[in-house]
Amino acid sequence: MPFLTPDAPPVDPAELLARPRQERIRLLATFWAEYGFGTPKLVHTIYIVKLLVLYVVGGVALATLTSGVGGPLDVAQWWDQPVIYQKLVLWTLFLELFGIGGTWGPLAAHFKPMTGGIAYWARPDTIRLPPWPGKVPFTAGDNRGVLDVLLYLATLASFLLAVVAGSSTTIEGLGGVELVDPRLMALSAGLLVLCGLRDKILFLAARGEQYLPILIVSSLAGSVLTLVDLIVAAKLVIVIVWVGAALSKMNAHFENVVPPMVSNAPFAPRFVKRAHYRSLPDDLKPSRLAWFMAHVLGTTAELVVPLVLLFSTNWTLTLLAVGAMVLFHLFITQTFPLAVPLEWNILFAYITVFLFAGHFAGDGYGVADLSRPWLLPVLVAALSLFPVLGNLRPDLVSFLPSMRQYAGNWASATWAFAPGAEARLNQLKKPAKNQIDQLVEGMGYPEDVAEVTMQMTLAWRSMHSQGRGLFSVMQNYLGAEYETYSLREAEFCCNSVIGWNFGDGHLHDDQLIDAIQRRIGFAPGEFVVVWVESQPIHKPTQAYFVMDAALGIVERGTWLVADCVREQPWLPNGPVPTTVTWRHPQHHPDRRAPERTPEVTA
Repeated sequence: MPFLTPDAPPVDPAELLARPRQERIRLLATFWAEYGFGTPKLVHTIYIVKLLVLYVVGGVALATLTSGVGGPLDVAQWWDQPVIYQKLVLWTLFLELFGIGGTWGPLAAHFKPMTGGIAYWARPDTIRLPPWPGKVPFTAGDNRGVLDVLLYLATLASFLLAVVAGSSTTIEGLGGVELVDPRLMALSAGLLVLCGLRDKILFLAARGEQYLPILIVSSLAGSVLTLVDLIVAAKLVIVIVWVGAALSKMNAHFENVVPPMVSNAPFAPRFVKRAHYRSLPDDLKPSRLAWFMAHVLGTTAELVVPLVLLFSTNWTLTLLAVGAMVLFHLFITQTFPLAVPLEWNILFAYITVFLFAGHFAGDGYGVADLSRPWLLPVLVAALSLFPVLGNLRPDLVSFLPSMRQYAGNWASATWAFAPGAEARLNQLKKPAKNQIDQLVEGMGYPEDVAEVTMQMTLAWRSMHSQGRGLFSVMQNYLGAEYETYSLREAEFCCNSVIGWNFGDGHLHDDQLIDAIQRRIGFAPGEFVVVWVESQPIHKPTQAYFVMDAALGIVERGTWLVADCVREQPWLPNGPVPTTVTWRHPQHHPDRRAPERTPEVTA
C-alpha cells in the first residue's frame, strides 16, 4: 500500500550498489526528481499529527488556559493578544530545545530513536561544541559535563515556567494589557545565552537567533519599552528574518534548491515535480518554472511583501500581504523540507496575522509610532548585525543567524570512510547508532536496502550546487579509491553524533571532527572529510578543505560557484575545476588523481 510502503528506485539494490558511484548518483537523483525521498505517507501523517496535536492544540491550550483571555475555543478573544503571542513563542522554544520540533524524526535521519535533542543534551559525556572556546572564559572543551546538563534542563524549565506559571501579570504602564512577566522572559533569555556560550548546538537548536530578540524586548516591557515599542520591535524581528532570507537567496544556488524541495512534497502531483526540471531524465537543471518559483514567488515576494507589511497603512493592501506571507509559510510546510521546520513555519504564519492584522500600522503600530526616535536605528542595527556579517564573512557566523534559511548557500560536507571504519563511530557515547545501523537493526531493513537509503541523501546533495563541488574534490583526493570508500552526507551523520542539525556545516566542521578523533583515534586514511564554506556575498567562489581525521587538514582550495551550477548532479564531464591554494607538504597522499585545471600556490 502506498500509504505504508516507500517508493523505491526501479532497480535491484544489490545491482545498483555494484554500479560506479556517479552512475548511482544519476539514477538516484533522477528518482528523487519524481519521488523525493520516497518516504511512505505514514511518516508524513505522523508529522502532521505531531504538528496539530502536540504543537497547535497543546500550545494554544497551555497559552489560553494560563491567561485571562478566554479558553482555547474563544479564538476571537485571544488571537490578537500579546500574551498569547509570547507564550506560543515560548512553547515553540521549549519544543525546539527539547528536540521534538524541527530536525526530528525520519525525515531528519532520526530513524530509531526518532528523538535526538534531550536524549543527547541531558546526558553527560556527549559532545558539545562551544562557539568561542578560546575567547569566552569557562567554555573550553568539548565534553558535556553535569553542570552543562543542569544548565540545559534549567533553560528548558524556564521556557515552560514562563508559559504556565506567574505569566499572566498585567504590566503597569502598558494600558492594562496582559503580558508574560518580564522577569521570566529575562530569565529565559539569560539562560539561553549561557547555554549557547557553552554549546552552540543548543542555541541554534532553539532557533535562538530569531526568538532571543523577542525574549529580550519582552523583558524590557513596562520598564523601557511601551506596548507599541514591543509590537513594533517584534515586527522588525520577523521582517528582518524575511528580508535577510530574501537577500541571501539572490544567488546562483537558490534555483537548485526549489526543484528537489518540491520533488519531496508528498502531495504534489508528479507532473508538477517534473515541470521543475528542464528535461527528465537527461537534464536535471532547474526549468523556467523553477526560476519563477525561486526568484518571483520566492525571493521577490519575500523581499517586497514584508516591506509592505511593515510600512503599509492601507488596510486592504495589508490584508493581501498578510495572506501572501501565510500562504508562503504554508507552502514551505507542505513540502516537508528535510530539516522539517514545521512548527517554525506555522508559528510564523500566526505571527504574521497577529502582528500585522491584529496590530495594524494604521492604528498606531507603525515604525513611526515608537516612543523614542533612537529606538528604530538601534533595533535595526542590532537585528541586522549578524545577517550582514554572516553574508560578508560566513566563516564567522552560522547560516541561521545569517538568515540564509533555504537559500542553498550552505556550509556542507561529505564524509568518507574506509571499509569498516564507519562502524567505529558507534564507540561514541550517544543514544543512537549510526543511521545505517538504525535502518538495519532498528527498522529491519536488509543491508543493501539500507545502503541505498543512505545513498539517496548523497543524490539529494548532488542536486544542490555545493554537492557537485564536494564530490569533485572527493574524487580528486581519493582517486582510484573513490569507489571503495563509503560516502555519507555529513548533515545526516552529524545528527547521530550530536543529536541535531539544521543544514549548518559549522556543526560538523573540523571542530567536531577533532572531537570525534580524540575519542576514537581513526588511523590515517580511515575517515576523510571534504568540507566547504558558504559563498560570501561579494565573491564568486566557495572555499573548501580536505581533512583526514588522523592527520588534520591536508588541503585547502576554492571552486567557482558558476562551474558547479552549470553541471549535472552526476558530473558527466568529470570533476568541476578547483583551485588548490595549499597542500600539506608531507601528508597529502600520492594516490591523488590529476586535477583538470590545477593552480597551486604556497
